[in-house]
Amino acid sequence: MNPMIMKKWLLFLIVVFSAAPDIPAYAEDSSQGSVFHALIGPDGTQHVRILGGSYFFKPKHIIVKVNVPVELSISREWGIVPHTFVLKVPEWGVMIDESLHTDAKTVTFTPTTVGKFPFYCKNKLLFFESHREKGMEGVIEVIQ
Repeated sequence: MNPMIMKKWLLFLIVVFSAAPDIPAYAEDSSQGSVFHALIGPDGTQHVRILGGSYFFKPKHIIVKVNVPVELSISREWGIVPHTFVLKVPEWGVMIDESLHTDAKTVTFTPTTVGKFPFYCKNKLLFFESHREKGMEGVIEVIQ
């Protein structure tokens, strides 16, 4: 490869990785599974970062409080397989159906009812199992 092109790529990577926004971290897997208890930030909002990838969401079980705004920052790991994030809760006025990218998308809503609400990737290739059937799903649990 041309040394000038390599220098440009190196500079590009340095800029991209040094300019990453300061987003609250997502939960790591624990012995009880990937459970994340959202905390209320100084702005009064529960912030959650979700990473999607090769048939997973991390965290896959998110616990939030009812009647407190939630901000989801959703992205996917680098790769060629496309993924989506679907969360449909009509009673909250939430109908999210977004393609995921390596750049995070932010969605905000306020859960108004207690319960468990599924999110998933709707993608499917031909006659193969859907991404959801392969385990790319999770739940937002809303508590008092």
